[in-house]
Amino acid sequence: MLEKTNQVNLLFDFYAPLLKGKQREYLELYYLDDLSLGEIAEMHEVSRQAVYDHIKRAEKQLFEYEEKLQLASRHAQRQSLLAEVEALLADMPTGEGKEKIQAMLKQLSEME
Repeated sequence: MLEKTNQVNLLFDFYAPLLKGKQREYLELYYLDDLSLGEIAEMHEVSRQAVYDHIKRAEKQLFEYEEKLQLASRHAQRQSLLAEVEALLADMPTGEGKEKIQAMLKQLSEME
């Protein structure tokens, strides 16, 4: 369950703007704010089933977006490569070239 929560949170970071209003709002309240279905239902004066349905549709939509666009997986790959380059760079002797590479890596990291 924790793994799914982390995965949904990650996908939400990438694709939240693509979700419809209630789907985005209910998903945020459920996963990010850790509210129960009942609390969300009470807050919006709808049934728990309606909240559940919106959340399940939103989850499905997030996974479909990721399947098609691969933004989260590409991000993970870039982060992994950056970490590898930083590790290799740490073993390099100090010099102007190393400082330039470190600055470029910093820029790349900030672009993420």
